[in-house]
Amino acid sequence: MANWESAFAEIKRGSDEILIEEELVERLKSGKPLKIKAGFDPTAPDLHLGHTVLINKLRTFQQLGHEVIFLIGDFTGLIGDPTGKNVTRKPLTAEQILENAKTYQDQVFKILDPEKTSIRFNSEWMNKLGAAGMIKLAASQTVARMLERDDFKKRYANGQPIAIHEFLYPLVQGWDSVALKSDVELGGTDQRFNLLMGRELQKSQGQKQQTVLMMPLLEGLDGVQKMSKSLNNYIGITDAPNEMFGKIMSISDDLMWRYYDLLSFKPLEEIDSLKQQVNEGKNPRDVKILLAQEIIARFHTPQDADNALQDFVQRFQKNAIPEEMPEHTVELDVNGIIIGNLLKEVGLVTSTSDAMRMIKSGAVKIDGNKVEDTRLVITEHSTKVYQVGKRKFARVTLN
Repeated sequence: MANWESAFAEIKRGSDEILIEEELVERLKSGKPLKIKAGFDPTAPDLHLGHTVLINKLRTFQQLGHEVIFLIGDFTGLIGDPTGKNVTRKPLTAEQILENAKTYQDQVFKILDPEKTSIRFNSEWMNKLGAAGMIKLAASQTVARMLERDDFKKRYANGQPIAIHEFLYPLVQGWDSVALKSDVELGGTDQRFNLLMGRELQKSQGQKQQTVLMMPLLEGLDGVQKMSKSLNNYIGITDAPNEMFGKIMSISDDLMWRYYDLLSFKPLEEIDSLKQQVNEGKNPRDVKILLAQEIIARFHTPQDADNALQDFVQRFQKNAIPEEMPEHTVELDVNGIIIGNLLKEVGLVTSTSDAMRMIKSGAVKIDGNKVEDTRLVITEHSTKVYQVGKRKFARVTLN
């Protein structure tokens, strides 16, 4: 097992908050293997890269010699996690949960070592708790305490209904920590209330309180909202290699570094070196390619990653995008910029009406991808190649 200082540095990498750091350091100094828990409700059949942020951190603990528990919330899935929801979430059926859970087990082992991973289901202890046990658990907290939770507070203030069973969700998640006697629980920043509930319930049961490690929520392809299938801004880990490659290449240059921090297994020193190379003039596209290949190789094969790159290169060359072209910097306001105005500002068209005509004829592309919406508003900070027709190009940085 690594010395505690280097171990702590790896554990803290990319994290948003650790509660309480001193407690985690104390546990690491003991040299004893820790129980590390992260729970996932099987609400959809496939995982996306946003889910893997926590799984990657489980992998870090696993490589440091700790016991990793991948907890499938088949019982909590029956309730439906109310986190971030402004309406009551529709619970899944037991059949849907079971089917989704099977796919989770297959997918998670693309990251974790199956020989060193414990797969648990929280129905194992929740079914045994029974109605009397659930009432006793519910009696441990007050309605006022539940309304301290931000999303419940907002819904209550706005007169939106909160179903009684939704109050049970954080209690059940917290009881999972009691049942597993976890030393560390991982979760997203939106899970703070639920994670801290685990500490409260462990204390009430005379257990040593778990350390809570919160990871940031990964933004989706739009660079704004968290990655979500419902928002269609996700990269699924079962996506085909070419589809995965194209999606990763579509993210903004700024977002690329966020993905490196949360998804890449490259050493921090290597990522810092790549940032320095970009600052010195290296094309961010080439660095993005490295990220795409790393992720595709993880969830498919290295050969699939190479094939996806070759397909991208062929399409890129077919689009005949030159290396040398005029470069422009445009300041974005809070509302973004309409594509027609942008093309006019950088001199690719003579007027916005000219831009509309060129878009309708299929002659406008961004990084080789055809623009079809004449009302497209660009809001992300990025550096991309804008093309009108076969000969007009400009590399535009939007600040």
